[in-house]
Amino acid sequence: MLATAAAGLCVWLRTPIPWMIGPLLATSLLSMLGAPTESWTPLRNGGQWVIGTALGLYFTPAVGALVASLWWAIALGIAWALLLGLGFGAWLRRVHAGHLIALTPAELRSTTYFASAIGGASEMTLIAERQGARTDLVAAAHSLRVLLVTVTIPFALQFWGVSGLDTLTLGAREVHGGGLLALAGLTLAGALLMQRLGRANPWFMGALVATMLVTLCGVTLSAIPTALSNAAQLVIGVSLGVRFTPAFVHTAPRWLASVALASFVMMLLCALFGWALSHLTGLHPATMLLGTSPGGIAEMAITAKVLQLGVPVVTAFQVCRLVAVLVLVEPVYHWRQGRTPSLP
Repeated sequence: MLATAAAGLCVWLRTPIPWMIGPLLATSLLSMLGAPTESWTPLRNGGQWVIGTALGLYFTPAVGALVASLWWAIALGIAWALLLGLGFGAWLRRVHAGHLIALTPAELRSTTYFASAIGGASEMTLIAERQGARTDLVAAAHSLRVLLVTVTIPFALQFWGVSGLDTLTLGAREVHGGGLLALAGLTLAGALLMQRLGRANPWFMGALVATMLVTLCGVTLSAIPTALSNAAQLVIGVSLGVRFTPAFVHTAPRWLASVALASFVMMLLCALFGWALSHLTGLHPATMLLGTSPGGIAEMAITAKVLQLGVPVVTAFQVCRLVAVLVLVEPVYHWRQGRTPSLP
């Protein structure tokens, strides 16, 4: 109820992506104050399911051809994200080498490395645990980064005055009851398959891939009702907000301050990188900014969807980066271990 009221307030205030930012900020504040907030997993999964389906509807055959032609830019975005994460990790290790004295050199190295990788919070925390890192510091770093990016970038775009620039239209514009049920069945099957295969973000990725395949074939089933999309954004905002528990507040203040500073610097560097890519690709700088920003897939894609700023391009960049980081983050870590055995 409070999240819904916060969303309504943000709608009235005309903030960007009000149905996610309102619940996110309200839930975060309550959680940090010690209120017994909780995100129900089936609701969060349902929200990701809806958003993944809604984004997949943008991938018409024409849009698919456009995204495929940008493979080289997506590859550059992946390389950029990996390099940025490595630089962030090296800086964190240098700054905190004398403060996190309770950590062994190996723990410090793994903690700072996985806290800096630009991937999903839950996935990076699980991988970090396998490598002996301080998982509370890793989880706090990713949660804070996603919060700052999710709040800062939409307001920056609103201040910039960019919206409604998207010429990449939906394959389905109207809601059809039968088509919506068929789409729900196909995407549910995709989500369950991804879950069974143990893939990251199965409810989002499964629904996205299933809808993309249907839409790329030129099949139009149904659009997603606006109310359903708003509800999905609301539960995703709540699921992000509940991460900020009193334990998060008591996490090493110097660590959180360093992560916050680095997050703002990464946003600035990614904006410059996105601006350069926009000149190379001919796409609007706002689209490239969202595509290369160090945020989460769902949050950045929702921003692009609500503001109509190149949804399929942003989604493709963010999805490919997530998959690449999940696949490469451990091999790169072991490679770095072998190259720098004497570093603290």
